[in-house]
Amino acid sequence: MAYSFFAYLSRLKLIRRWSLMRNTQPENDAEHSLQVAMIAHAIAVIARDRYHRDVDPEHVLSLAVYHDATEVMTGDLPTPVKYNNEELRGAYHRLEALSAERLLSLLPEDLVSAFEPYMKQASGYEHSLVKAADRISAYIKCMEEQRAGNHEFDYAAENVRRSIETIELPEVKDFLTEFLPAFNMTLDELNHPTKED
Repeated sequence: MAYSFFAYLSRLKLIRRWSLMRNTQPENDAEHSLQVAMIAHAIAVIARDRYHRDVDPEHVLSLAVYHDATEVMTGDLPTPVKYNNEELRGAYHRLEALSAERLLSLLPEDLVSAFEPYMKQASGYEHSLVKAADRISAYIKCMEEQRAGNHEFDYAAENVRRSIETIELPEVKDFLTEFLPAFNMTLDELNHPTKED
């Protein structure tokens, strides 16, 4: 029997993000998930190595890889729609839960319990690191669009920046201080940093 779990997930590259906004560079869920995974892993490493938190960076990385997996069935509902009111938010969460169940049903039965924590992500410290990385990735996208002269992302950038500023985790603040500024650099600047950088 052929199981279609990973074939379905490979279609994340077809799920377009920021669908209501004019983009200079389109972004899909597969690209976004990779960036979120790298950022979440880095934040978890900072948390473990600098702040001595009991966290497994590789587990956080795995959570991040799958954090938007259900969107392969639901699509990426635009934020203004998804969070318009409590009724819509609740309906979307129920839809995500149904999507997670459907995806799990595409696995061999003996693997379901291994993937269930990734399809049905529980709240907690590790999930908060993934959420922070998700917001940072969104902010990076806004920065890239603004650098390309696209003012369509100005309001989103301000909203996402404000939401990031409310995160009280020092490991997140360290990532923002040490790594985020480089996303505003050109390729030449990345290749030839000045002493001040």
